[in-house]
Amino acid sequence: MANQAVSDLMEGALDKIRGMVDSNTVVGTPITTPDGVTLLPVSRLSFGFASGGSDKTASSAKPGIWGGGGAAVKMEPVGFLLAKDGGARMLCIQPPAFSAADRIIDMAPELLEKIEGYIDKYGKKQPGQG
Repeated sequence: MANQAVSDLMEGALDKIRGMVDSNTVVGTPITTPDGVTLLPVSRLSFGFASGGSDKTASSAKPGIWGGGGAAVKMEPVGFLLAKDGGARMLCIQPPAFSAADRIIDMAPELLEKIEGYIDKYGKKQPGQG
């Protein structure tokens, strides 16, 4: 009986978290500007969950099933995904990275875009080349 009550308690809290945390929370509703730029707000979500319970026997001063639970959700804006003319890039609104590894990770999408542009420009064979 106690296990079922604690299980119901946990399931209820998880249902509330599911209601708060979905894909529309992480990537928001698209915003289109008059000049054709589409902005997608992007957020980082963190959440925690805890619950517990006890089954007091009839010989206890206050018999019954006791339980409690809690959950917390933190939503932090990260930036905007800008889409225009078939391309996309991330516009970060967080403070700059502190470590070299963080900077490399932040620069990776831009670096890949530059490499792709270089390959498109110089990597293809020109007509008449063998």
